[in-house]
Amino acid sequence: MKTFIRFVELWVPDHTRTRLEFGGCLCSAEYAEFKAVSENALFAYDEGLPGKAWASGHPVILTKFANSYFKRTDEAIEAGLTCGVALPVFAGEFLMAVMVLFCGDDEKHVGAIELWHNDAERSHEMALVDGYYGTADMFEFNSRHTRFPRGFGLPGRTWKAGMPLIVKDLHNSKAFLRWEEASEIGINCGVGIPYHTGERETWVMTFLSAQATPIALRFEIWVPNEARDALVFQSGDCSKGADLDSLYAGKSIAKGEGSIGGAWATGMPAINEHLKVDGCVAAALARTAGMHQIVVLPVIEGARLKAVLAWYL
Repeated sequence: MKTFIRFVELWVPDHTRTRLEFGGCLCSAEYAEFKAVSENALFAYDEGLPGKAWASGHPVILTKFANSYFKRTDEAIEAGLTCGVALPVFAGEFLMAVMVLFCGDDEKHVGAIELWHNDAERSHEMALVDGYYGTADMFEFNSRHTRFPRGFGLPGRTWKAGMPLIVKDLHNSKAFLRWEEASEIGINCGVGIPYHTGERETWVMTFLSAQATPIALRFEIWVPNEARDALVFQSGDCSKGADLDSLYAGKSIAKGEGSIGGAWATGMPAINEHLKVDGCVAAALARTAGMHQIVVLPVIEGARLKAVLAWYL
């Protein structure tokens, strides 16, 4: 089974904090050449996809590499990568890291990664900036012509919550306004991540996962407890049908523990290709279910952690 995201990489400030250097990746052996090019790359502020996310202060999506500011175009095309999404992580106004996700293309590639935006001075609705949809042409057409008020649909609900959201069983969810089109192409899980830039602008990144080409095998959201001394499970979705609420009942992750607790302690996103060296309860349960890798994204507002989003491959 191929996942929708083919290559995940981290870019972190170098010792001068004026450029971004390679901070690791998750990929299969078929992307070894692209990985080798990336390992030796450096990006200045506003340069390339990682630098552009740094300079803009919000997620950036590139659905075509040719004739763009993307720096590794030939190598990406050679590797069969067709879309890149850069997710910056800031603590206040200072960049911690940029996570970049790459999608690949094939005839059965269904799902979506979308970037939505609201400028409160211009509109009370959220509109699509751009998105990547694989072969879901009709779903793409409808999405490009849909706007969401605050509190409606996955983008609008994420906007209102100001927190990452996971919506399950989209084909049965009237809260997902595009549920009929989603049902037709097998999209069954949605994840939204909010970004606030200034007082007036909100960006929402959405991941729509299909059964045949899931974005991840499992999604989880962890949040600090009231005492802010541990993370507790808030919500999740598992493509293998595990009851995550029951599995995590009464369990928590300490600050600094494993990849998930580490993201809270450091404010840094994390990737781990060997869950067996991750000591937290979430990693142990994912391993039991046959998952081997984890991607962790802290959601920070101001300089305070709001949630940790983790997904397993």
